[in-house]
Amino acid sequence: MLGLAVVGLAAGTPGGSTDLGWVPTGQPLAAGAFGAAIVVIGVGTRQLVARQAGHRAREDRRRRGITGWFRRSGGQPTEAAPPVSGCPVAHGAPHDPGQGVGPLRGPAPGRDTAPSEVDPAEAEDFLRMFHAENADAGPVEPRLDEVRREVDATGTYRHTPEELAFGARVAWRNNARCIGRLYWRSLQVRDLRHVSSAAGVAQRCFEHLCAAYNGGKLRPMISIFAPEAPGRPAPRIWNEQLIRYAGYPQADGSVLGDPRYLDFTRQMILRGWPPPEPRSAFDVLPLVVETAEEGARMFPLPDEVVHEVELRHPELACFDDLGLRWHAVPVISNSRLVIGGVSYPAAPFNGWYMGTEIGARNLGDTVRYDMVPVVAERMGLDTSNESTLWRDRALVEINRAVLHSFRTSGVTITDHHTESDRFLTHLEREERAGRSCPTDWSWIVPPMSGSQTPVFHRYYDTRSCCRTSSTTTTPPGGRSRSRPAAFG
Repeated sequence: MLGLAVVGLAAGTPGGSTDLGWVPTGQPLAAGAFGAAIVVIGVGTRQLVARQAGHRAREDRRRRGITGWFRRSGGQPTEAAPPVSGCPVAHGAPHDPGQGVGPLRGPAPGRDTAPSEVDPAEAEDFLRMFHAENADAGPVEPRLDEVRREVDATGTYRHTPEELAFGARVAWRNNARCIGRLYWRSLQVRDLRHVSSAAGVAQRCFEHLCAAYNGGKLRPMISIFAPEAPGRPAPRIWNEQLIRYAGYPQADGSVLGDPRYLDFTRQMILRGWPPPEPRSAFDVLPLVVETAEEGARMFPLPDEVVHEVELRHPELACFDDLGLRWHAVPVISNSRLVIGGVSYPAAPFNGWYMGTEIGARNLGDTVRYDMVPVVAERMGLDTSNESTLWRDRALVEINRAVLHSFRTSGVTITDHHTESDRFLTHLEREERAGRSCPTDWSWIVPPMSGSQTPVFHRYYDTRSCCRTSSTTTTPPGGRSRSRPAAFG
């Protein structure tokens, strides 16, 4: 989501998650876009936190044909943390997720070991926060008594629809790495806790992509699937985002597509996914859903749910024949949502893109599509010396093309200057409400022209940021502990 830079929620590989646990790199793989957290502003291992001031803080948890310009040289990228980034469509025959590739061949990744039994203290923290901020919910004590009995009897409890929606929104509101939190109240929550089959999860994810796209007027949205419970593992999604592009190693050592997903692509091919022919730099990877009963299953995304924007420059004709494009809806799909001790491993969410997430990070990073040298050459810039600032000039034009293309296509997007101003508005509102606003400066400041934005020129409460940061904290010799509501 805009993290939601996508502006809104932060995305990242959750600590201890199993989605990419099988990638044989020997290093943890950082997550990707809403890049913003629900604001797609970056991807990285994180936990989105919702915390009520005054309560105890717990220290835990289309593929399209293109030119050869995307065959970037070099081998696998380093494990740098990329940014995170969010439909009524003319549907053809309904897509049947049951017609997926089938059970995956080969060993499945090890399952996450997050505790499924609820800590009553975590439940109490959340419920007191919910009732404190929702006067119409009535007194909290009767609800606490009910939940204590349920936890004693079953090891867990069920949130009311109102508690579920509140927990998801507050997790976005207090995400220290998200610049787009001004919109936290607008997050649409899809309660899909009754869905636990792989095909059911896949179908609802496809519906999410359509509903969130909304004809180009993107809606911040989260779909929450069945939770973990004692003796009942929940479904989980392997993919970092619902839509990501494959990366193929070439004989000359270059990469066709997105180098970030070389390992994921290779694993999908080994497990039975047939890449489209001819292969391109923008082949959409299949969705992988794992359940305890079915194992991991792959589901190709139907064309009608993958909305993409062709990137063109408002002035530079030399840019247009590069064949660049990007998908419109950034849906982070491998973050665990924890509300009051109840864990929801599958809770894909989106906001919309902040332009730099695509232009400066996905297309600009040297470990991604690495388009800056290509565009600089097309522009005829002097690249013989760094002091000519050719990288800066090319990067600006890539970002101009992204903003221009999304806006002329009628697809929601925001720029880093506007979003920086809006973040300060959010900060002021939180302070007026008497709430802390956890903020990680290194994530809030945009990856381009940072000093030209107001979020650069100030200090933030780093103590609050540490208490409610989006990273998972594990005490020495102990297990990670969750806060009242969080994405992990």
